[in-house]
Amino acid sequence: MTQTTSELEALLMQRSLTDAQLLAAAEASSDYRILPEASVIKVGGQSFIDRGRAAVFPLVEEIVAARKQHQLLIGTGAGTRARHLYSIAAGLGLPAGVLAQLGASVADQNAAILGQLFAKHGIPVVGGAGMSAVPLRLKEINAVIFSGMPPYGMWIRPAAEGVIPPYRTDAGCFLVAEQFGCKQMIYVKDEDGLYTANPKTSKGATLIPKISVEEMKAKGLQDSILEFPVLDLLKSARYVREVQVVNGLVPGNLTRALAGEHVGTIITAK
Repeated sequence: MTQTTSELEALLMQRSLTDAQLLAAAEASSDYRILPEASVIKVGGQSFIDRGRAAVFPLVEEIVAARKQHQLLIGTGAGTRARHLYSIAAGLGLPAGVLAQLGASVADQNAAILGQLFAKHGIPVVGGAGMSAVPLRLKEINAVIFSGMPPYGMWIRPAAEGVIPPYRTDAGCFLVAEQFGCKQMIYVKDEDGLYTANPKTSKGATLIPKISVEEMKAKGLQDSILEFPVLDLLKSARYVREVQVVNGLVPGNLTRALAGEHVGTIITAK
């Protein structure tokens, strides 16, 4: 039974916000998806944008064509420049919160780059308070661009080991998809999907068309195609219960994935 507003309000006034009964009551409330028809696509930094014109221009054309039929939230990765910054900052002994801000600056730059390429098509870059304008932009032009790095900054939860921010652009784009209650989350990479080993270094690696989070962890593949925390976010997600990894260097792959075709690798919560 759906929890009534008055019952939930009474519990909120009387209990700790971590009280088990309060959490159960909040969980029982009906779900509301804010943007159920929108798709989030993440354009990889190192795997895609860093490749330059040859990789980016065809993808821009494909996205422009796809937005005629699909509402698109286009997130950007950080890539090689962020890795250089992480190396310098970590060598100086700076904490994860500082590295998170540096990584965000590069993802912002990549969003600005895509923003210029999409400008003549009227597709804007949004961020921060501008995220509130996403529904209007989608209604008008069916697409927006955003920086994929989540805005944790100094508030980021440090990783168990090292100082590299655990929540980076893969996680940031997923969180946007989940919080907006979007239809799907697609990662545009430079590989056909998840493999049994690194296809760049292992000739015997084979493509895995579909796999669950638990299967990935059992096979030791939890950090081989997406950032490790994405799997735990997917496992606990309410709306986005699977993600898709496609090779954006192959023309038409993104279009097919947006249409619901099984392209590349699908990773499921269960």
